[in-house]
Amino acid sequence: MALTACNIRTSPQGRELKLHGTALFPVACYYDDLTTESLPWHWHDELEALIVVEGTAAVTAGTESFTVRQGEGFFCNTGVLHAAWNAGHASCLLHSVVFHPRLVGGSIDSVFWQDYLQPLLENLSCKSVLLDGSAQWHRNGVISIENAWKFCMEEPSGYEFSVRTALSELVFLLSSNRPTVSVPPSERSLREAERIKTMLQFIQEHYPEELDTAQIAASARVSVSECLRCFRNTIGVPPIQYLKQFRIQKAAELLATTDWKIAETATQCGFQDMSYFARTFRELKGSAPTEYRNRARLANSRRG
Repeated sequence: MALTACNIRTSPQGRELKLHGTALFPVACYYDDLTTESLPWHWHDELEALIVVEGTAAVTAGTESFTVRQGEGFFCNTGVLHAAWNAGHASCLLHSVVFHPRLVGGSIDSVFWQDYLQPLLENLSCKSVLLDGSAQWHRNGVISIENAWKFCMEEPSGYEFSVRTALSELVFLLSSNRPTVSVPPSERSLREAERIKTMLQFIQEHYPEELDTAQIAASARVSVSECLRCFRNTIGVPPIQYLKQFRIQKAAELLATTDWKIAETATQCGFQDMSYFARTFRELKGSAPTEYRNRARLANSRRG
């Protein structure tokens, strides 16, 4: 698959429904520049593997947080809520590969699915794995991710076989080195995960509208205090702060991909006060909306 910049990947439902690759070849590679952007909270049915090629990234998956340094890799299992951002003061660049389990597992009746993939998908201790090089198989896993990314990006003749081979090697390494004892999460953490997904879905469906914490809490049928607790424990910010961040992220996407006027962009993303929008945008993105649009267009023209 062709190289695709991937700073915004959330769907209106919070769960990422974007097709990665095609139905015939369900895999895509991405070049993520986290220097001034971040990957917002999202989840998807596909597996995701990434490498930090420059700088240091902070990755949170579920309730766990990781520091992924240059040359290290990270694996995120299916259905896991996750986000990533720059953990340093310099540039932060990622190569990531997102692929459906059936690409390497084939039919659920196959030996590949039953003996290797299914145990990995069902192992609760493998929701996320940091490949920090502390073991040889970590280093081999990073090589497999980079090989898959390279073949997926360059698309040489027969690259589909090479991509599938590299990702199969990664899945084998993860599955054969998974913990033999899977520690189940508590009922409370499972319940909290479902609640936060429901509330994120509500925000991401209704972010252009006027929202308050009570409405967000009601979407998951919890109290305001429980809503605040869930966001604090999982996202690390109050729901209204997350709403503001999500609106600005959507505005940034529109600025980079459309010719809409600044005021129209702000209104479409839930901002009625233009001065507040401009101030908030600069606070979170480090530049004025017009400056951001010009920089994004320049970057896109260079990639193209």
